[in-house]
Amino acid sequence: MSMSQTDPVPAPEAVPEAPPAPVPAGKLLVVATPIGNLGDLSPRAAEALKTADVVICEDTRTSRFLLDRVGSRSAVASCHEHNEGEVAGRIADLVASGKTVALVTDAGTPAISDPGFRVTRECRKRGLTVSPIPGPCSAVVALSASGLPSDCFLFVGFLAPKTNARRAFLEKHRETEATVIILESCHRIDKFLDEIVEVLGPDRVICSARELTKLHESIHTGPAGEVRAKVMGGSVKGEFVVLIAKAGFVL
Repeated sequence: MSMSQTDPVPAPEAVPEAPPAPVPAGKLLVVATPIGNLGDLSPRAAEALKTADVVICEDTRTSRFLLDRVGSRSAVASCHEHNEGEVAGRIADLVASGKTVALVTDAGTPAISDPGFRVTRECRKRGLTVSPIPGPCSAVVALSASGLPSDCFLFVGFLAPKTNARRAFLEKHRETEATVIILESCHRIDKFLDEIVEVLGPDRVICSARELTKLHESIHTGPAGEVRAKVMGGSVKGEFVVLIAKAGFVL
């Protein structure tokens, strides 16, 4: 059939737009690093630090030594307790853009009494991939060697620096059924051990672990009064992990 002059001219078929190129899958690697002995860095952790597009460090100067040791030339950026809330979104943006980001702290496992929680939370909120690369954690390392019950434990990190707050915590957990794990600095360890003896009694079984995995590692387990005397009779340099056994436990 012929087309008359008044018939509309059909429009050319629209050319479909090409679909956008898929964004490569990024991921956040939560990488545990040694707490003292560099031999504890796993091959998998070393590979992650070498191949990541970006390594997020608590202190870039501290981590630079470890990165140099494994031959990492990855870009580095800082995320610490004072800026984590500010940079967590930007780190998640990197992951969302397809980057592989390795998150480390100065020592141990990120987010366990160290920066990292806000970063992993932001990535989880966005449905991004977060993958742990396990390794040392001072609380678990101390528990494993303490001789205290490990079937149930409560890790609370650092307590408030005020004496009244620490004593109130000990009173609250006087009858706990779990082994309580606390981090303490060398500046307050003497007062804290005194408070344990005063509040829980000299016979409460505790463990004090210092400089774990390092050359001058020291671990003392026994009645609180005896452990206090041993700790105060030696060096108190470094960070301490203090474990308190449940009430009634006998070594």
